[in-house]
Amino acid sequence: MKNKKRILWIGAMLVVVLICNTAVCSVSAITFSSITSDSIKEKEGQIAQALDEKKQLQNGLTNIKNIKKNLENKKSDLKKYVAELDAQLQVIEENIAQLIDKISYKEQEIDVAEDELNVALDRENNQKAAMVDHVRQVYETGDPQMTDMLARAVNFGDFLNKADYVEKVMNCEQRMLEEYVTTRTYVELCKQELEIEKEILDETKKSVEEEQQAMEELIEQKKQDITKYETDISTQEKAIREYEAEIKAQEEEITALEQMIAEEKKKILANSGVILTYDGGKFVFPLESYTRVSDDYGSRIHPTLHVPQFHNGVDFASPKGTPIYAAYDGVVVAADYSTTMGNYVMIDHGSGLYTIYMHASKLEVKKDEIVVRGETIAKVGSTGRSTGNHLHFSVRLNGSYVSPWDYISKK
Repeated sequence: MKNKKRILWIGAMLVVVLICNTAVCSVSAITFSSITSDSIKEKEGQIAQALDEKKQLQNGLTNIKNIKKNLENKKSDLKKYVAELDAQLQVIEENIAQLIDKISYKEQEIDVAEDELNVALDRENNQKAAMVDHVRQVYETGDPQMTDMLARAVNFGDFLNKADYVEKVMNCEQRMLEEYVTTRTYVELCKQELEIEKEILDETKKSVEEEQQAMEELIEQKKQDITKYETDISTQEKAIREYEAEIKAQEEEITALEQMIAEEKKKILANSGVILTYDGGKFVFPLESYTRVSDDYGSRIHPTLHVPQFHNGVDFASPKGTPIYAAYDGVVVAADYSTTMGNYVMIDHGSGLYTIYMHASKLEVKKDEIVVRGETIAKVGSTGRSTGNHLHFSVRLNGSYVSPWDYISKK
């Protein structure tokens, strides 16, 4: 009688607890690697890291109010003011570049997270379907196999062996039930992580817009301050002297570069007999796109200082970030910054011919690099003594400025 009760009790337990069948085990092995408590902890750690990344994102944005406040006491010295403002613009430029890289990386992370979620969902659905199918079978058939097996025990030892088998089956099904619960928890964590990653992506894109807006505000502020400084009657004479001194310094800097290059060429010629020469080819237009010629080459009256001035190049108005091309093959002899030229590139084409590209927002080449006609060397900006995004393009031949229109054609 006691044995019969024991058999009935075991049979009832088998109906209540889900069986560890071959279908469930095979699905687990094929669709997903084992999910453990460590997997859950790792995913929770990734979520915590993502939340911290989301929090830090806002902390890294430019505080435009503080920058303007700090620049205020430098406006009396235009040269220092321009240099400091351009330095801030460079920081923002680099921040934008990092944010754009972050967007690309975050999009890849989201793809990985979505794949991980889909695999986990497949595992969950397969486990659930297998267990639902088993419950249905138990309900329909009563699963008499286990009870019959125990009832057919020939002696007590045989019964214990069969009971041990039943216990192992029950342990297995309990383990599979726990694994299903773990998988379900993991799926929810995957969903949470994916949602956070998408929020970070959206906020990063918004951050790029805010940084670009901050940059435009600074450029506009710079334009207003330079114009005000140059048109203020009380500082007019000082502004004229400073401007003339800066143009002279610019000329001296470029002349010194040319002299240094000439000496280097003499050494190269003495040692190898090989020297860079210009073959007379036509220049490529130095910009990918431009709006108009905002200031042409030649003599003119300065627009704000109202003094005669020789404009040694052509100003091409163009949107910020527009690629600037090397007009012809040559060697980069300068890729640097000055308060008048801003970020600039100077290229030696040989035979005493040089091209100069000023006011760039970003330089894409370094000194001594060899460049080819049409290669991107910088991006349009408004650094240096500039009041708007444009390229100042100059050509020098044998130590003197010449008209760029002798080498390029209007588009």
